[in-house]
Amino acid sequence: MQEGDIVLLRDNQGKRNDWPLGLVTRVFPRDNGKSAAVVINPKKCHIANTEVQYFGYVEVECGLEVEAPVLRPVTQRSNSLGGGAKFNIIAKYGYDDPLQPVTSDETVAVGGTVTLTCHVAASDESSLQWSNTAQQTLYFGDKRALRDNRIKLHHSTSTELSITISDVQLSDEGEYTCSIFTMPVRTAHATVTVLGVPDKPQITGYEEAVLEGKEVTLTCSSTSSKPPAKLHWYRGDQELQGHPDVLVSEPDKPTYKVIGELTLEVSRSDDNALITCAVDHPSLAPGDKRSEQPLRVLFTPEVNIQPENDLPREGEKFYLQCLAKGNPNPLSYTWEKKEGELPPLAKVDGAFLVFEMLNKSDNGVYLCEANNGIGKSQGEYALLVQDPTAMSTSSGVDHAVIGGVVAVIVFILLCLLIVLGRYLIRHKGTYLTHEAKGSDDAPDADTAIINAEGGHSGGEDKKEYFI
Repeated sequence: MQEGDIVLLRDNQGKRNDWPLGLVTRVFPRDNGKSAAVVINPKKCHIANTEVQYFGYVEVECGLEVEAPVLRPVTQRSNSLGGGAKFNIIAKYGYDDPLQPVTSDETVAVGGTVTLTCHVAASDESSLQWSNTAQQTLYFGDKRALRDNRIKLHHSTSTELSITISDVQLSDEGEYTCSIFTMPVRTAHATVTVLGVPDKPQITGYEEAVLEGKEVTLTCSSTSSKPPAKLHWYRGDQELQGHPDVLVSEPDKPTYKVIGELTLEVSRSDDNALITCAVDHPSLAPGDKRSEQPLRVLFTPEVNIQPENDLPREGEKFYLQCLAKGNPNPLSYTWEKKEGELPPLAKVDGAFLVFEMLNKSDNGVYLCEANNGIGKSQGEYALLVQDPTAMSTSSGVDHAVIGGVVAVIVFILLCLLIVLGRYLIRHKGTYLTHEAKGSDDAPDADTAIINAEGGHSGGEDKKEYFI
C-alpha cells in the first residue's frame, strides 16, 4: 500500500452497493511486514481516482477534497481493524474486471416484450443469474427458477444470459439484478422502465350547431398514460393552440389522466370542419391515437343572382335564378324590382324569376332576398334587354376567328396558283426553243424542216420519194 491508493471500505451497517471509497493519505510499516494507513473520511470527502497497489490495515480521518472515481472491483481481501477504526478494506480498484457482469437499462410499453441481457468478458465456468425487483431468481443459467409463463429463456452461454418478459405490466417496472457466483459474487443492475400506453382520446363539449361568431369549447381527455401524455389540437392539417394540459393522477395507479381544452370563435368556413385531438406519447407513433369532431356552424345565406345567359334579347323567354348558400338552406325567396313593380309578364317561382317575353321596359335592377331562419341576405342583378338581332360577344369573336381563317386559306391558294402559272409558262418556252433548234443553219427550206423535226441524225429517216 502507498499514499494515493483508492480502497473500498465495508460498512457493516450498510448495503454492499452503498459501501464508500477511501483515499490512502499516509502509510506506516509494521514489524510483521504489513502496513497501517490513514484514509480520509469517505462520508465527508470525495475520493481521487488513483489505482490501488496494495492493501492493509487502515485508520480513518477527513482531509483532502477531490473528485470521486468510477471503478470496478478486481480482488477482495478483508482484515480486522484495531483501535478506533470503523471500516475494513475489501477490494482494490484500477482496471476492468473480465468477470464483472454488464447489463443495460431497458424501456418497454405496457403489453410489449422486453429482453434483459447480461454478459461477462471472460468465463470461469461460474453461472449467471437474473433476479427480479423482489430479488426472486428468474433464471439460474438455463434453468427456470420462477413459474411465470411470461418469462422465457432467450440465450444462455457461459458468458451470456438473456431472458425475455412478454406482456409487460406496470408492476414489472424496477431494478433487475444479474449476478455471477464467483468469489466474491459480482452483480450488475438493469432498470426496466414501463410506459403506460394512453387510451384513445375522447372529445366532449360539443352537442349542437353553433351560430357564426359564437365561441365553442371542446374538451379532450386521455387516460392511462405514463409518463403523462401531451395533447395536440388540429383543424384539418393546421395545428391549433389549446389551453395547457391538466394532469390528474389515477387512483392506485402510477398513470395519469390528461385533460386539454380548446376554445374557438367559429365562422362559416368552420362549417363541416374536422377538429382533431391527437395524443403524443413515447409509446405511440405519430397519429396512432386521435379523435375527430366535425363542427356544424349556422350562418345567414350568401346570395348571388345567376342569369339564364349573357344576352337577354327582346321577345325571348328569359329567367333569373337566385343562388343562396347558407346553413340551413334558405326556406323562402322574395323577388322585387328596384324603384318599381315587377313586370306583368314576370312570374316568381321560388328561387326563379321567369320572363315569358322580354321587353325593353323590363330593363332595371332586380333584387332577391333569401331567408333561412337564421338571417336574411340580398343579391341584385342589372337587366339590360338587347335588340332581337344582337349577337353575343362570344359569337362575334367566333365569327371573326372563322373569317380570319378563311382569308388566310384564300391567300395561300392564290399564291399557289401564281407560282404554278409562272412555272408552266417557263416550261412551254423551253419546249418551243428546242423544237426550232437546227433550222437556223439550213441551206434551204426542206433541210430546215427536216432539221427542226429531228436534226441531221434523223434526216435519212424523214426522206420522201415521189414517182
